[in-house]
Amino acid sequence: MREKKMSTIAVLGAGPGLSMSVARRFAKEGYAVGLVSRSTDRHLGYLEELSASGVPALAVAADLRAPGAVADALAEITAALGPIDVVYHGPGAQNLSAPTVGILESEPADVRRAMAETLEPAVEVANLALPTMRSRGGGALVYVSGLSALVPLPFLGPYAPASGALRTYARTLAAAAAEDGVHVGSLVVGGLIERGDIHRMLTDPTTPTAYATLDPDELADAVWRLASGEEQELVFDVLTQPGQ
Repeated sequence: MREKKMSTIAVLGAGPGLSMSVARRFAKEGYAVGLVSRSTDRHLGYLEELSASGVPALAVAADLRAPGAVADALAEITAALGPIDVVYHGPGAQNLSAPTVGILESEPADVRRAMAETLEPAVEVANLALPTMRSRGGGALVYVSGLSALVPLPFLGPYAPASGALRTYARTLAAAAAEDGVHVGSLVVGGLIERGDIHRMLTDPTTPTAYATLDPDELADAVWRLASGEEQELVFDVLTQPGQ
């Protein structure tokens, strides 16, 4: 009897919060895991943790905004772990230490830059991953966008329309790919994700946090449901709906 192929997930934008919760969630289901992040600083720890789960794992250093980086990263994961069944696209937020103009001050160049950082890598991921998934009649892409895709958040400036564009792209892609058996999910996140870099940056471990937070393990379960086709979009909002 031919041995059944192990499924593989590519986690784009790997970090200690939501992305690693996604990696653990899929590893629990028996998926091989390919991680992609900008630097190798944390890769050893990530790989040791995933290897303890008994699944093959690979970490690739790549800036997904650099030309050709997405293609190279996905090719390396495919070569090591086999065809990719699920792509989780959750690159980190923009650098919070860098100045961001509000929406009233945003100029065309600001919006173009935000779109290039947010939407263009997402489109490249789809262009690279979807043809194989469609030909096999199965697979999933899950895109993460911010709450400004649904709720006006003027302080985010050009990143607000960019987030809205990413959500619209994901939902439109879902409608187009569904007939081929491919699931495209949209996860909209409004809140500080525990254990993530931004959470660590904004909170002092010695004092109670004043920020409404989200549990990354709960969000990872949502990613699983989206990839499985149980849901097409899920929204988590503790910014404007703190009791959610």
